[in-house]
Amino acid sequence: MAPPPSLVPDDAGLRLRGRAGCPDDPAGGGGGGGDRREGDAVVGDSQHQKQPELLWYRASAPAHRRVRESPLSSDAIFRQSHAGLLNLCIVVLIAVNSRLIIENIMKYGLLIRAGFWFSGTSLGDWPLLMCCLTLPIFPLAALVAEKLAQRKLISEHVVILLHIVITTSVLVYPVVVILKCDSAVLSGFVLMFLASIIWLKLVSFAHTNYDIRMLSKSIEQGTAHGISIDPENIKGPNLKRLVYFMWAPTLCYQPSYPRTTYIRKGWVVRQLIKCVVFTGLMGFIIEQYINPIVKNSKHPLKGNFLNAIERVLKLSVPTLYVWLCMFYCFFHLWLNILAELLRFGDREFYKDWWNAKTVEEYWRMWNMPVHKWIIRHIYFPCIRNGLSKGVAILISFLVSAAFHELCIAVPCHIFKSWAFIGIMFQIPLVFLTKYLQDKFNNTMVGNMIFWFFFSILGQPMCVLLYYHDVMNRQQAQSSR
Repeated sequence: MAPPPSLVPDDAGLRLRGRAGCPDDPAGGGGGGGDRREGDAVVGDSQHQKQPELLWYRASAPAHRRVRESPLSSDAIFRQSHAGLLNLCIVVLIAVNSRLIIENIMKYGLLIRAGFWFSGTSLGDWPLLMCCLTLPIFPLAALVAEKLAQRKLISEHVVILLHIVITTSVLVYPVVVILKCDSAVLSGFVLMFLASIIWLKLVSFAHTNYDIRMLSKSIEQGTAHGISIDPENIKGPNLKRLVYFMWAPTLCYQPSYPRTTYIRKGWVVRQLIKCVVFTGLMGFIIEQYINPIVKNSKHPLKGNFLNAIERVLKLSVPTLYVWLCMFYCFFHLWLNILAELLRFGDREFYKDWWNAKTVEEYWRMWNMPVHKWIIRHIYFPCIRNGLSKGVAILISFLVSAAFHELCIAVPCHIFKSWAFIGIMFQIPLVFLTKYLQDKFNNTMVGNMIFWFFFSILGQPMCVLLYYHDVMNRQQAQSSR
C-alpha cells in the first residue's frame, strides 16, 4: 500500500502533491489527467479519489499560517460582502411589517379612500391645469431670444435681460395661480415641481448658450488656445434640441447627449408596472398609517414635549418608507423609463448615497441631476468669480433651501420657512460629520447622524408642522 500523500502548506491552501516517490509530478505515476481544485486542496483524478489513503491529512500540517481578522472586525468589515445580512434584513422587514399591516387592518379596518387619488377639489383645479399646459410658452420664448442673439439682432445685455424676465415669469406665474385659486395641496405641489424643473432647465439653457457664444467668438478671434472643444458641443440651439432637452431626464443643457442604440420595450413595461406598484404602496402607507398618526397629534411646538417626541418617533418609520419608495419610484424607475424612451445614455441619476459617511457626501450623491446643475451653474461660477469654497457652498444651499420652501409653502399657502430652515440646518451637520469623519477615520458616525436627523427626526417634524399649520389656516378661514 502506498503511503499517504504529502501535505505542503502554501498561500492558496493545503495542496496534495501526488504519490510518494513522485512528489512534484501532478500525475503521481498513477493516471493521466490534470489536477482539480476542491476546497483548499488539489486532488488527483478519479482513480486517486477511489483510494481512501490519498485523502489522509497529516496532524503536523499547520492549520494557522497567517494573520487574519474576523469578518465583522472594524478593520475588515468594509472589505467583506454583506449580501446575506442584507437579505436577512429584507426578510425580517417583510415579516415584521406584514404582521403590523395585518394587525393594523384587523384593528382599524381598511382606511384607503378614493379621495386620495381623485377628489372633487382636485378635479376642480382647472386653473392649475391650464397653467401647467401653458408652461411650454416659456421655453419657446427662451429659444426665440437665443435665435435673435445667434443672428446678432440683439446685444448680449438684452438677451440676458430677456432670460431673466423669462425665468422669473416661469416661477411667478404658477405661484400667483396657486395662491389665487386656493387649490388642493397635491395639485399645487405638482405644478410647482414642474415649474421649478422648467426654471432649472431654462437657466442651464441660457447659461450654456451664452458660454457657447463666448467660445465661438474666441475661436473666431483665435484666442481659444489650449481649450479642447468638441464641435458637437458648440452648436447653436434649435427647436429639436430644445424639445429633447425639456423632456430628457437631466437639468444640464448641451447640444448633444450620449445615446443608446434602441429602446427595450419589454423592460419599459416591467419598470412601469413596478412604478404603479410602489406608487400604490406609498398611497397605502400614507392613508393607513401617516394620516391617522398626524390627525391624532398636536402641534409639535405648542403641545407637550414628550407627546411631540412620541408622535415624531411613531411617524418616523412610515415617513421613511414613503421617502424610500419615492426615491425608488422617481430616481430609479421613472427617470430610467424616461431615459429609455428617449435613448438617453447617461443614467447616473444617483450614487450610493446610503453609504455616505458625511452629510456633504450625501448631498453630492443622492440627487445627481440637481447636483450636476448646482456644480455647473452655481458652484463653479462662484469659484471663477473669486468667491471662496465655503461661500460657494453656502450659496448652493441657499438656492436649494429656497426651492424646497417654494415647492412646499406655496401649495400649502403657509410661509413659515420650515423647509428652508430644515435645509439650512444641513450646513452645521456638514461640518459636524466632516469633523467626526476626520477624527474617527473610516467610521459611519456621519452616516448615522444623517439618518437620524434627516429621516428619524427631520421629515416627521416637517410633516407635523406643515399639517397643523394647514389645518389651522383652514379652520381660521371657515370661522370667518
